[in-house]
Amino acid sequence: MKDPIATSAEAMENAAMPIARVAHCDPDAPETCEQRPLPEAITKKSPEQKSPAEWAYERIILYIQNFEEQLDSDHEVGMGFAGGDVGSMRIQGVGFFAPDLITFYGADEAGAKTQMVQHVSQLNVMLKSARKLQEDAEPNRIGFNLAASLDEGAG
Repeated sequence: MKDPIATSAEAMENAAMPIARVAHCDPDAPETCEQRPLPEAITKKSPEQKSPAEWAYERIILYIQNFEEQLDSDHEVGMGFAGGDVGSMRIQGVGFFAPDLITFYGADEAGAKTQMVQHVSQLNVMLKSARKLQEDAEPNRIGFNLAASLDEGAG
């Protein structure tokens, strides 16, 4: 079958759309954010209209939200650090400072206030489950709060 001919507007739009793919060994693996359409809040501006920090921030929010969807009610999202023996932190917030900085706010395993500022060129994030601080409390789902901030234009 022959490919349909795109108008120049469609060609420009398709060129600006991000490409994402994922492959899993397990055919029953949960759906990932690469497999979902981007939320409207993220597609309001093309990637070319965003700083690297803003674009990374928006996609990190999608990854956090997707990771949390796979957690049970006894766990929350945490983040491990690459390089050195610095441990991990419970994510309580994510921000960016255009054009090139991403910031993670949270607490370490002992509950000490923690903030990590990272240049987008050095960005490596490992999401990990962390047992809730209070067993009887609802798990904190920061990904859904972050995604809502994108809809409000705060992102």
